[in-house]
Amino acid sequence: MALRILHIALPVMGESANLDQFFECMEKQSFKDFMIYICVNQYESWWNDPEKVHYCLDNAKSINYIKSSGLVTEIIDKSSKGKGWPEKRGGVGWARKVLMDRISKENKNDTIVSMDADTFYPEDYLESIHNYFMHHPESVGLSIPYFHPLAGDETDRHILRYEMYMRYYALNMLRIQNPYSFTALGSAMALPVWAYLKIGGMTPVKSGEDFYLIQKLVKNGNVGQWVDTTAYPASRYSDRVLFGTGPALIKGAKGDWGSYPVYQPSSFDLVKKTHKQFSQLFKRDVHTPMTDFLKEQFKTDDLWGPLRQNYKDEQNFIKACSNKVDGLRILQFLRHQKNNSEPLSDEYVLTKYLQEYFAKEIDSGLIKVLKGFDYNTSSIADLDLLRQFLQIQEANFRRKRENI
Repeated sequence: MALRILHIALPVMGESANLDQFFECMEKQSFKDFMIYICVNQYESWWNDPEKVHYCLDNAKSINYIKSSGLVTEIIDKSSKGKGWPEKRGGVGWARKVLMDRISKENKNDTIVSMDADTFYPEDYLESIHNYFMHHPESVGLSIPYFHPLAGDETDRHILRYEMYMRYYALNMLRIQNPYSFTALGSAMALPVWAYLKIGGMTPVKSGEDFYLIQKLVKNGNVGQWVDTTAYPASRYSDRVLFGTGPALIKGAKGDWGSYPVYQPSSFDLVKKTHKQFSQLFKRDVHTPMTDFLKEQFKTDDLWGPLRQNYKDEQNFIKACSNKVDGLRILQFLRHQKNNSEPLSDEYVLTKYLQEYFAKEIDSGLIKVLKGFDYNTSSIADLDLLRQFLQIQEANFRRKRENI
């Protein structure tokens, strides 16, 4: 099945300073058969908000720049006076949805590529995505490798900690072979138009739209985890969304990392055990490590009975269970376990995890780093060495998952 065109979905808000680099990246792409759709957006009320009006003015600047570039297929203006988002609907989630809804009117075999203006994309980026779907036409999506470049300022310590949190989480989900072992970054994902239509489009949330989109895709097919290219998102403080990299850095700069803990490996093992018991649940109720938690979450004592009634064969029942105990429920369970277990420092948990699961891969340099490992006092160079080790191990897991 030949793919015809890659359609780039690019939300823009306060990005005029980054558009030069973005368009330069696009001009240098080795794969040329692409179209760019941009949604310049912010809330209409911001025109009358002294603390937010700078976004409106910056967006007006962006629109003028984009129009003069000659590279953009279509501009969706949700920024100019009278065209901004209403209060109950808006944000990057809506911007991505509007863009992808527009692109979904194109050929069903075309591909949607979700990108961000503050991200650097190497010359082989689009070609790698095109080649992936050429060789995996059945895949419903692709989670693309990422790496945050360091800025050489105070953000480095915080972005390294945040990225290590993300990679540790992904490594454990990959280790237990959970279907929700994806990393959701709006700047680094792609999906065919037919898959977007199959899942009924994007859920329009104000933040976390990338997570919910990939989760919906996982429930409908295979989401690829490896392609031989990398997206390089910028590291910057930002309050434009409710959660994600920008808000994480803001909270981290204030010493608040409570939302991004290093969960114990044993908690992931409980998730694995629960998923392994789905086949048993097809025949009768058995107690799983997540049963009590799930009963509280779903407000019911009969978690599996309705699924048995609706899915009469074991394979579809197991799939239904997996859809029920999805990525969001798993994250909530891990937080529950963290809140109800012995308090251990993130450094301690991560160090013990590496020593247990990667004893053969750790070299003398990393052993030295781990001996004095502290997010607040370790050097940036040491933290980066640890980050890169996690990146390499994650890449190995991703390749293994794709049988590469």
